[in-house]
Amino acid sequence: MIYLTIAVLCSVAVSVLLKVLRQKNIDIRQTIVAGYPVAFLLTWFLLKPDVSGMNALGGAWAIIIALGILLPAVFIILGRAIESVGMVATDAAQRLSLIIPIVAAFLLFGEVLTGTRIFGLALGFLALGALIYRPQQGHISRQVKHTPLWLFGVWAGYGIIDILFKQVAKQGAAFPLTLFVSFGLAGLLLFIYLLITRVRWQGNALAAGLLLGALNMGNIYAYVRAHQVLSESPSIVFTGMNVGVIAVATLIGVGVFKESLNRINVLGLLLAICCVAVLFLA
Repeated sequence: MIYLTIAVLCSVAVSVLLKVLRQKNIDIRQTIVAGYPVAFLLTWFLLKPDVSGMNALGGAWAIIIALGILLPAVFIILGRAIESVGMVATDAAQRLSLIIPIVAAFLLFGEVLTGTRIFGLALGFLALGALIYRPQQGHISRQVKHTPLWLFGVWAGYGIIDILFKQVAKQGAAFPLTLFVSFGLAGLLLFIYLLITRVRWQGNALAAGLLLGALNMGNIYAYVRAHQVLSESPSIVFTGMNVGVIAVATLIGVGVFKESLNRINVLGLLLAICCVAVLFLA
């Protein structure tokens, strides 16, 4: 259970770090670009990708390029969502992204959609609606108006990334190598983008990137190891990770950062947990 606990804490710690950086008006793009070399090297040392298999990637390169673009983009969207609506709703939306691969499996890959899965998907969409709900006020700020957009970006972005990783795995490419190449490409593309836009570099943003990269890789590595150690109990890993992140993020968001939740938002959190449980049972 130690690996599962580490995976949950690292995942929530990423959200905490992004929230703190936003509060200090630090350029998160620079933090993200500095984090990728760290994740790249840690992937090499921890997962030991077989680089000799690069030539065998073949058609998977199109997917890897898409990952190279999406990975940093979704991180940036994640930061904006946390700033806009808080880490509680944002982390819940990220966990609910699991319903996208299920829908894709039914619509694109011909899998059978059972009644239990339909019920779970319905719970998921209800949870998303409840999480983005904000009472109407006389003056609606631009930040509040864009709240649904950022949360949808987090939900859709992580769901699409999950589909892409699964498709690469089906084509025979090893997960460590895919992760290794995707991290390297993501960092390179974002770095080129920042150079083109002539960004003014911030030392504190780059320093924070070292921590972000370590937390990001720590989350992935611990989650993989949890599946290996608890190979006979995947339900514990799946449910523990998703529900654990929602629970810990809620405790920290409300208890430490004093994020406010209305009754509809709380209902959304409960529906999100029920959605995870139902989709696993399906």
